[in-house]
Amino acid sequence: MKPISFHKISALGQILVFAGLLILQCLPVFWGISMPAVYWEKQLIMFVLWFVLFYVNLKILLPHLLFKQRSGFFFVAIVILILGVTVLSSYFDDWLDLRQIMNKHFKVSSDQIKPEKEAIGHFWTTIITLLLVGCSTVIGVGKRIREESITREALEKDKINSELSFLKAQINPHFLFNILNSIYALSDGNPEAKEAVYNLSHLMRYVLYDTRHNLTSLSKEVAFVEDYIKLMELRLAENVQVIFDKPAYLKDVSVAPMLFLPFIENAYKHGISSLQPSFIYIGITQKEKSLEIEVRNSLFPNQPTEKEESNGIGLVNTRRRLALIYPNQFTLDTIEDAANSEYRVNLKLELS
Repeated sequence: MKPISFHKISALGQILVFAGLLILQCLPVFWGISMPAVYWEKQLIMFVLWFVLFYVNLKILLPHLLFKQRSGFFFVAIVILILGVTVLSSYFDDWLDLRQIMNKHFKVSSDQIKPEKEAIGHFWTTIITLLLVGCSTVIGVGKRIREESITREALEKDKINSELSFLKAQINPHFLFNILNSIYALSDGNPEAKEAVYNLSHLMRYVLYDTRHNLTSLSKEVAFVEDYIKLMELRLAENVQVIFDKPAYLKDVSVAPMLFLPFIENAYKHGISSLQPSFIYIGITQKEKSLEIEVRNSLFPNQPTEKEESNGIGLVNTRRRLALIYPNQFTLDTIEDAANSEYRVNLKLELS
């Protein structure tokens, strides 16, 4: 039997919440109590207010405040909404002249009116409002947990597939490095070839050994980028300018390995031309508790930028990888600036 999807469970939960609310509002009918028309007008107004409150919390406050670790603002906003509903309820009581009409309908004299009854009405309004906020929060948090679980499962599947592909194509690293050393020895008469082999061996050593771990040092990641840039320069035309801007001093923090490579690969793949002047800018900025990388490259008309290749992780999967490794700790923006003919990628990581 196929399990019920969380989307259907969430939809059913929302239907049950508002069905329960309608039943609660219609209790006088079930109890056989006749109510004036103005009472039902007030119930309709309250239903609309509670409906708006429910979805403002579910669609706006939860994703933009609570899930972005701004819980203080979230709770302040919730308190304001609850107070707002209570105040509006009292306002509509006065506007509809509800108390007087209800007293007249039930033939309650002025000396029988007790102030505490009004307070009890506000109390139950607040209780219902709190319950609706709680229900929408439970549904929203449950949906969030399920989405993260699906993302994690997909990434694990991608990781397993990548590892299987790697194992199928794997060459004995020692054999490979021996071959590189032999080529290095034969390239004494060509300094450029010798340096290229040296840089390639550094790259392969990093890919084969350092990426086995979940984290690596920032200095190793930056060195990997430098080696990659040097190798790519071998095939670039003279009209291509590449700038790598990094701090003179790097505080050696831990980062995910090969984190910057998809952005840089994308720039080399789509941002250079052998026919017209083009550029690539790679900038790394390190602050006390954050790390930023900016990659800019030339943008050509009708040139794809964020293209998903079948043989690479791509920028889309990189965003998913970031969401798993740095949940709620990163911002990634991609901008096509047609006015300045450039494509920009900005990644900011909050490091603990």
